[in-house]
Amino acid sequence: MASNRHLGRIVALQTLYEYDFRISSTDQSVELDDILERNVSRYKETIDDITFINELVHGTQENSEKLDKIIAPIAPEWPVDQIARIDKIVLRIALYELLIEDDVPPKVVINEAVELAKAFGGDNSSKFINGVLGTAYKQKIEAKGKKKKPATKKKPAMKKSTTKKKKPTTKKKVAKAKSPAKKTTKTKKKT
Repeated sequence: MASNRHLGRIVALQTLYEYDFRISSTDQSVELDDILERNVSRYKETIDDITFINELVHGTQENSEKLDKIIAPIAPEWPVDQIARIDKIVLRIALYELLIEDDVPPKVVINEAVELAKAFGGDNSSKFINGVLGTAYKQKIEAKGKKKKPATKKKPAMKKSTTKKKKPTTKKKVAKAKSPAKKTTKTKKKT
């Protein structure tokens, strides 16, 4: 199933890349569903989860403006319109899975995006994408942490730190007990 989803992400990437390219070329006849259907038909025998690809493509495209607004502050040196098209689409797909769809483990999403960048992007694409997604994930965790803090009112336990300090004194007692035993063995050898 994992490799099937990997192939599904490749098909989604190809579909969204072609769609974005044709839109930017002012192609009036472009239809996302036509591109998707053609790309999926090429892998009919290999892909089982067409619903996953369909949701990934449509979800990413419908949220592309929102996703671009997430990318902008994370990569301020790279305005979204200056990011390589393939990198931008890989980021959109991954951010959609990471922040909006949220049913795939974050490490899997980031790893898959990095692998897509290695396969289809430039020399530094995988590093760039890893950095952006790592920051987005960190911000997601921090946002969840802020929401949870008021709900949980646990105080740190002070007793745990004092019990740790007592353990070294026990070791010293054991060390002292061994010292006289060594002296007695030395004295036995001498006599």
